[in-house]
Amino acid sequence: MAEAAKPVRTSQTTITELMIPSYANFGGKIHGGILLSLMDKVAYACSSKHAGAYCVTVSVDRVEFLKPVEVGELVSLHASVNYVGRSSMIVGIRVEAEHVKNSTIRHTNSCYFTMVAKDDHDKPAEVPKLILETHDDVRRFIEALHMKEIKNKIKDEMNDAKSTIHVNDALEMLKTERCIIAFKEKE
Repeated sequence: MAEAAKPVRTSQTTITELMIPSYANFGGKIHGGILLSLMDKVAYACSSKHAGAYCVTVSVDRVEFLKPVEVGELVSLHASVNYVGRSSMIVGIRVEAEHVKNSTIRHTNSCYFTMVAKDDHDKPAEVPKLILETHDDVRRFIEALHMKEIKNKIKDEMNDAKSTIHVNDALEMLKTERCIIAFKEKE
């Protein structure tokens, strides 16, 4: 049984890692997949601390690569539980890259991970309520509620759009797009 409630601050987590040459892509910048892996780790650590249980990643939203990360920089990933449902949590992550020689810090990435707590039988486990102690805690909780609503609307619209596509009817629309139709219409 989960604790009744925990403050946001008790599960806030920061992971810092040095960006090494083997993390670089062909352009010499840190590969986005490396950063996503680190974000997944910090989301797991943060959500597990709040839940007191094993947690799994359900979705990743609004991954925004704002600026490239360079080899030799220290990357800090700051995670906070912004919202809790019955078994789910939305974890906000801010990624910052520090140039160690000149001590400059840049905000390079932001994203939101939805995590679900699991019990010993791999079933969703109830998580503690979230105690909101600051204006930022309240603002983030409300933002997460709004994002959750928008995400559900978009999910419904995407499902509707997929189910109503009739290729032969849509061919006219594609004439103005950057594509070439390479099959003949069946008569």
